[in-house]
Parts: sequence; C-alpha cells; structure tokens
Amino acid sequence: MIYFLAAVAAIAGFLFGYDEGVIAVAGPSLEAAFPMSPAERGFMTAAVPLGALVASIFAGPITDRFGRRRVLMAAAALFAVAALGASAITAIWMLVIARLALGLAIGVAAVTAPLYIAEAAPLQNRGGMISTYQLAVTVGILVSYLTGLAITGATTWRLMFGLGAVPAVLLMVGLAFLPESPRWLMRRGQMSEAKASLARLRGERWDLQGELAEMADAAHADAGRRTGFAALLEPAIRPALIVAMALYFLQQLSGINAVIYYAPTIFDQAGYDSATKQILATVGVGTVNFATTVLALFLIDRLGRRPLLIVGFAGCAATMLVIALAVVEPGLLPSWIVIAMLLLYIASFAISLGPLPYVVMAEIYPHRVRGPGMSMASISNWGFNFMVVFTFPLMLAGPGLAFTFTLFAVICLGGIVFTLLRVPETTGHSLEAIERHLESGRPLAALRRQK
Repeated sequence: MIYFLAAVAAIAGFLFGYDEGVIAVAGPSLEAAFPMSPAERGFMTAAVPLGALVASIFAGPITDRFGRRRVLMAAAALFAVAALGASAITAIWMLVIARLALGLAIGVAAVTAPLYIAEAAPLQNRGGMISTYQLAVTVGILVSYLTGLAITGATTWRLMFGLGAVPAVLLMVGLAFLPESPRWLMRRGQMSEAKASLARLRGERWDLQGELAEMADAAHADAGRRTGFAALLEPAIRPALIVAMALYFLQQLSGINAVIYYAPTIFDQAGYDSATKQILATVGVGTVNFATTVLALFLIDRLGRRPLLIVGFAGCAATMLVIALAVVEPGLLPSWIVIAMLLLYIASFAISLGPLPYVVMAEIYPHRVRGPGMSMASISNWGFNFMVVFTFPLMLAGPGLAFTFTLFAVICLGGIVFTLLRVPETTGHSLEAIERHLESGRPLAALRRQK
C-alpha cells in the first residue's frame, strides 16, 4: 500500500512536470496563433510559478487543517479544470488565467504530496520514496517533450494543454483508495484511525506498536505548544527554516527552469537552427533528467543527502561555465559540446538538486510547524522560480546567455559552501528523532548519519 500511495501522490509531480515542460514544445504553434513580445511570453510562461507562489502561502495551513489526502484531491480537481480551460482559450490573457490556476494547483500539491509521502513512508527508504515526486516531475517533462515531437499541426498546443486533465483525473481516483497520513491523524487525537492507517501502510509483520508509540510521544510533547508561521521564528526552529528556504533558492538559481522552459531557445543560440533538431535535443534533456532521477532514488538513502548535494552543485557549476565559454567563443569548442554539457548539467541537477530539497523540506521541520514550514520553503521555491522564468528572456536579450550561465555557476559554487556549513544529514533518522534534535537547541548541521 505504501508504494501505491507514493505512486499516486507522485502523480501531482507528473502534472507539475507536464505543465512546466509543455510550454516549451507548444510555444511555436501557440505563438503562430498568438504572437507575443518577450515580456508577454515571459509572463505567460511564468504564470504557473506565480500561481504556485500564491498557493504556497496557504497550502501548509490548509493541509494541516483538512488533511493531506483531501487537500491533494482538491488540487487534482483544479488541475483538471485549468488544463481544459487552457486548451479552450481565445486570447493570451485567458491562457495567463488558466496557467495561474494550474500554478495554484501545483503550489498546493508541491507542499502536500511530499509531506503526505514523508509521513506515510517507513524510515529505511523515506528519502527515495519522497523523491518519487521529483521523479514524476521528470516523467511529466519528458512526456510533454515527446508529445510535442509526436503531435504536429497548427493547433497542436490545444491538445497538448488539454491532455493535462487526464493524469489529474487519475490522481483523484487513486486518492479515493488511500488512507490519510497516520501522523496527521495522531496529532489530531484520532489514535484508532492513525493505527488503522498505519496498519494499511505497513502490513501485519511491521512493529506497529513501536512506531505508534513514537508518534504518540511526539504528539504529546507538542501539546499546547505554539504552532503556525510565528513559531518558525523560534530560535530552535529557525535553522530548519533557513536550510529549507535556502535549498530552494539555490535549486532555482542553479538555472534549471531556464533550461527546462527554454531548452529549444538555448539550442538555437548554440547553432541548432532546425526546429526538429531543437525538439530532439530537448527530448534528450528530458530523457537524461528522468534516467538520472531514477538513479537518485536508489542513492539518496544509501549515500546520504549531503554528499549528493555537494556532487550536484559541483557538476552544475562546472557544466554551466563550459557552456558559457562555448557561447562566448563559438569557434573554441565544437557545437556538440554544448549539448554534452547541458546533458551533464541535467544529470548533476537530477541526481541531487532536483529531489533533495523536497526530501529535506519534508524531513527537518517539527510536526507542529511542518505545514507552515513547508509553505515557507515553497514560497522560496516558487518565488525564485518565477523570477528566473520571467527574467530569462530579458537576460538573453540583454547581458546574454554566457553572462547568465556564469551567474548560475557562481551561485552553485556558493551552494557547496552552504551545504558544508548548514545542511544536516537526515539519513537513517526517524522524523521524530530529527524533531528531537532540532528542539534540543543543538546546531542543525551537527546532525549526522545514523550508523
């Protein structure tokens, strides 16, 4: 049942990835019907992260109040309506509204789905299971790229947008067969329901009493303590807030969404002026993104969070610098180097910077502030996502691709320093053990892997 839960909840990630990637391949046919300036294209594309940014403000509190499962079902319904609306637009302002609605659904789901998986997953493979959300994001991106390759015609963008309603319906149906998070039920005082939920998720041979007792002790310790956004500023909890928000800042400023949303444009500037070649190269990006994320699922709980973060930041920085050099000196390196470096960049990101912020965000907050804390992390995620996506066309038209990618590389180097100084190693620790460490007042970065 736990694997079914992770797979169903991860459909929310697929929807995010599909709606993120489809705009890249639907762009040519869309712009043929509705010509746009760079600023209009940037805002239309960035409407999704803007909507997600708004949703992030209230996603945590409503998830804490109404439960993980019910909130995900509401987000799935909004996904379906917005996808169908996007396919039926007759003006760009209508598409902006539809994509804002998609962003609202994505923002809620990006908080709720990893949280739902984290609170339901067993300790031994919690990191890998949370990462199924990011894996589903990469599948969604790849499917959107393949859809753009397979469907041709003047109105292909309508079909591409409308197909997003299909997985939304599947998400609603799957959630109907799943239990609520046992930890959420325990914190609500519904002990018998929490036990029944955990029994469905673990099976008969699991030590249910031991896990239930740890959950009950943590719930009892939090009784009467402050909750909500204000509690995030308590000295003991503030380090978790800083780590979660900073990891998303670093993830977005690594340049990933500039690559995902504008991959064909990047290949065009690299000398691949054929539309078919651009889409084929873009499909290659999506394939590497997916394959490396699959590898990350097996490594996160084996190698740990911190080592993978360092590898990812180093790989992203190195490849961005090589791409910048290839753009500045076109004759210095063959054009295929740009594709090779871009694929290595995607691999470096997908193995660490893609899944790990979701994993760490869902792990490091105490339960009493987990909803608001994940909302704040998501605000950082979507705020910087919006900034990168909106400004990237302007950066291309101004300072240029080489300057922009060099800036991304410098930020990635800063990510290595931040990981070494501030990021804890949560591998091998239960959520309750991480909470006890944080509440003890000891430095968060002092948390090391459980032997």
